[in-house]
Amino acid sequence: MSDFSLNGKKILVTGASSGIGKQTAIIASRYGAELFITGRDPQRLEETYNLLTPGNHRMMTADLTDEAQMDRLIKELPALNGIVHCAGIVGPLPAKFILREHIDKMFSINYIVPVNLTGKLLRAKKVTDHASILFMSTIATRNPYYGGALYSGSKAALEAYAKTLALEQGPKGIRANYLMAGLVDTPMIVNPSEENMKEEALDRYLKRYPMGIGDPKDVASTILFFLSDASKWISGTSLILGGE
Repeated sequence: MSDFSLNGKKILVTGASSGIGKQTAIIASRYGAELFITGRDPQRLEETYNLLTPGNHRMMTADLTDEAQMDRLIKELPALNGIVHCAGIVGPLPAKFILREHIDKMFSINYIVPVNLTGKLLRAKKVTDHASILFMSTIATRNPYYGGALYSGSKAALEAYAKTLALEQGPKGIRANYLMAGLVDTPMIVNPSEENMKEEALDRYLKRYPMGIGDPKDVASTILFFLSDASKWISGTSLILGGE
């Protein structure tokens, strides 16, 4: 069996209703994984579910900022071989306009949710030995952009958490890594809104990408490597995806 196979592995993907999470679930199912996908929108989550290679998969609608819904999700999950934290928001905002409500919203989704979920899963013994936990960060923690203070800050905090998690869980063979992705063609980017990237900021950011922006498949394929046994000796580290 190839080290890149996911046969027999039970994988949880958050934010699976669109973008990178959706593509990760689709590709992982092709490589034999049993998928447990979650997101807030039941209709879009079902669209992802219907695109999975047939198998013993489950879709589980949940708003992970709600403690009760997170607890319900965890109770229904089996012991996992892999976790991919894809749920997140961008929300560009110049530093001088940042209010407490903006901080709470950004960190609630981008930092508190993955940290809280991971801790609860570990305490519930829902993470197997030698499992792989993957977090989504951004190259913006190294290369700042106008209006990115909150987003980059939430991801930098997540990077520090992932490194510590890797250290603490290393004796069990549980590895934790994070991907520092550049601009990817996802609904969070291409559909400007209060939570996403505004057109002006997007145009400014695009100039940094001589190879163009990424496709969700570019990131999902890399996630596949980190979920597989091919990466069993890699933990507490990062990989930059950006084509810069």
